[in-house]
Amino acid sequence: MTGDATASAVAERVVVRYAPVTDRISEELSESRYSAYLRRSESGPVAAGDEWAEFVSRGCGATADVTLTVEAVEGGDRVGEATEFEFAPATRGDQGGSATGDVD
Repeated sequence: MTGDATASAVAERVVVRYAPVTDRISEELSESRYSAYLRRSESGPVAAGDEWAEFVSRGCGATADVTLTVEAVEGGDRVGEATEFEFAPATRGDQGGSATGDVD
């Protein structure tokens, strides 16, 4: 069988570590709409170690910055419509950045 040598498989699951870790950020990342957003905004090649500067809603048009770091990719090498995301809080030593203004 011949195939397109440039074709890549859609990842089944991508494990992402996030920081800073706050209740509000954890809550927002757990919403299915956030995974849907990532499938669109990060569509394409993905690998462990990739880092994405993103944001989550704080309500009333306010946002909180969050850094997402890809920990593992299973079943393929690109984000697509079927990709599921698993979010894991960063450990205390991994939490760079600031949660300024995100005190929820």
